[in-house]
Amino acid sequence: MLSREERNPLSEWWWTVDRPLLGAIIALMLSGIILSLAASPPVATRIGLDPFHFFNHHVMFLLPSLIVLLGVSFLSPRQIRRSALIVFAISVALILATLLIGPEVKGSRRWITLIGLNIQASESAKPAFVVLAAWLFSESARRPEMPATSMALALLLTLVSLLVMEPDFGQTMLILMVWGALFFIAGMRMIWVLGLAGAASAGLFTAYLLVPHVAGRIKRFMNPASGDTFQVDTAMEAFSNGGWFGLGPGEGIAKRSLPDSHTDFVFAVAAEEFGIILCLALLSLFAFIVIRALSRAYRNEDMFSRFAASGLAIMFGVQAAINMSVNLQLIPAKGMTLPFISYGGSSIVSLAYGVGMMLALTRLRPSTEVESIEGAVRGFA
Repeated sequence: MLSREERNPLSEWWWTVDRPLLGAIIALMLSGIILSLAASPPVATRIGLDPFHFFNHHVMFLLPSLIVLLGVSFLSPRQIRRSALIVFAISVALILATLLIGPEVKGSRRWITLIGLNIQASESAKPAFVVLAAWLFSESARRPEMPATSMALALLLTLVSLLVMEPDFGQTMLILMVWGALFFIAGMRMIWVLGLAGAASAGLFTAYLLVPHVAGRIKRFMNPASGDTFQVDTAMEAFSNGGWFGLGPGEGIAKRSLPDSHTDFVFAVAAEEFGIILCLALLSLFAFIVIRALSRAYRNEDMFSRFAASGLAIMFGVQAAINMSVNLQLIPAKGMTLPFISYGGSSIVSLAYGVGMMLALTRLRPSTEVESIEGAVRGFA
């Protein structure tokens, strides 16, 4: 047992970290192991791999993810800002390399192979971007003479331009929504928020007119008879087949034909085999994590920590909401993973980095430490 009287990094971390929030995140990770075992074997078998290929890789990526999550949660806000700057710079460099030499898959360049690993650099760019944008917004509120809002806008345009060039419109929309939420939380005028929403809508309409892939997905969503809707239709059948309590582990039918049952549509597999009850439990876990993080962030006296923790929580929740909404055919299909549940090495490690920062920023800190943090903000670089 760790005593409150002990003065070492581990004891201080244990008594200041939000343990219910940490427990909910670990529960999601454990749920991901179970659902990966349920959803991935048929996919691996169809493409000629060992039945447990994706499951073994999922578990293998969880170990470094857990190390990243716990390690980052020990960092101070100042260390988090600096790590985010480094991670963002590396991610942007990798995205540029991907655009130049990455393989083209289904008309997109999103992955690059390094030391035998397929890396999607846009995943690691997201949490780092949120932290940097939060820092700029906090500086704008603290020092109005600093052009921090313009710098945050430039940061947004840089990342969005790279994502559109891949193209990856799902990640682009996620980044825009989180940045807009941070912009609103930072107390910016409503006219600016509405103007940015209008600009985003105009960008989406332009993509609909100029990008056949985007237009096809929107048309199929509005009129299913206009194209192939096999995956979303099969996902809806899975929810119907599962009912409240599911068909039982391993008894699902949808995963035998769904190409992305272990990634984009793992939520549908969960519904068919374990029932709507499990889906509601997963939804409750996601909601608890987001609401808990937002409430802790709201009580934080440090403006940067408040903005950054809120942005990371919103990004986590919106990503989960997008994936579940696609499974339920509430929005057009997007290639978005369900946090810690879907298969994907880059996604799991990057999510661990993001929630690790969220845990670090929501730790209880003495008022003297908060004052020292605020005094050190100007020494960011």
